[in-house]
Amino acid sequence: MRREPPAILPARPAVRLLFALLAAGLAAACARTSAPGRSLRIAVIPQGSTHEYWKSIHAGAIKAARDEAQAGAGVEVIWKGPLREDDREQQVQVVEGFLTQRIDGIVLAPFDKNALVRPVEEASRSGIPVVVIDSALESRDPVSFVASDNHHGGELAAGEMGRLLAGRGRVLVLRYQEGVASTEAREKGFVEKLRASFPGIEIVSSNQYAGATRDTAKRASENLLNRYGQIDGIFTPNESSTAGMLLALEDLGRAGKIRLLGFDASEVFVAAMRAGELHGVVVQNPFRMGELGVKTLIDHLRGRKVEPRIDTGVALITPENLSTEPSQLLLHPPLDRYLR
Repeated sequence: MRREPPAILPARPAVRLLFALLAAGLAAACARTSAPGRSLRIAVIPQGSTHEYWKSIHAGAIKAARDEAQAGAGVEVIWKGPLREDDREQQVQVVEGFLTQRIDGIVLAPFDKNALVRPVEEASRSGIPVVVIDSALESRDPVSFVASDNHHGGELAAGEMGRLLAGRGRVLVLRYQEGVASTEAREKGFVEKLRASFPGIEIVSSNQYAGATRDTAKRASENLLNRYGQIDGIFTPNESSTAGMLLALEDLGRAGKIRLLGFDASEVFVAAMRAGELHGVVVQNPFRMGELGVKTLIDHLRGRKVEPRIDTGVALITPENLSTEPSQLLLHPPLDRYLR
């Protein structure tokens, strides 16, 4: 029996509205890439707002906007992030809040590689491109990923630990937080390199987490130090975990007696290296990361080709090379020039 083809019904009002919104988003996206001289509004969303690391990224973002303005096109950078680095819900809300505002794009340092996928993909569907910086996201929607090679940073720390301990000893790894791709890569790089290259070094603990703040890191550090007794070396994968471990070692009278290698830069760490309490830090270039994150998004919005992955580099700073010009440039980015 021959069946009649289904009738094509008129679109319902809600469906028509959806198509209209999609068309408007597409038109807006096309307009963004077809108007080279148009002013842009770019949201930059860090993981937190208290660490020196994020201040450097903020300063770099402002530099990129000023450079574009000097070229004759205005760029407004809107800086907004959660107060605490472990507040994934607030960071999701910040991203979602920008979707309803008149912004042209987002530069995001995702706290959680999975939790931020949905809002980022919603932004992409709305015609708002996203550049991810600092820490990876489990999504192909971002137009570019601008970050350090964090796995290699962990390897640098492992190589230095092996040198400091002459290939023998007991080592602790205090991890940062679950779900943070950047620090997970550092921890993995350190553990894999140490085990592969220095079989005489025993990793006695690598499954404990510092938490988001210096205070939570200090408590976790004290617990580890009291539990394991004789320790020869420690690796901490970010600013707050390094600061918390340093405080715990000082309070227990063991600072300088245990080889401590950390990650990221601060004036406290510089002073600790000069005092012999901290034996090195792996540093990124957060100023450059913020600058390239915004510049890459601007290029994309102007219709220029951008690379899907941009490596901003890592370096090991020790008491021996602390005073060199390259180290000083990484340790003291020009924050005051851009964050007055």
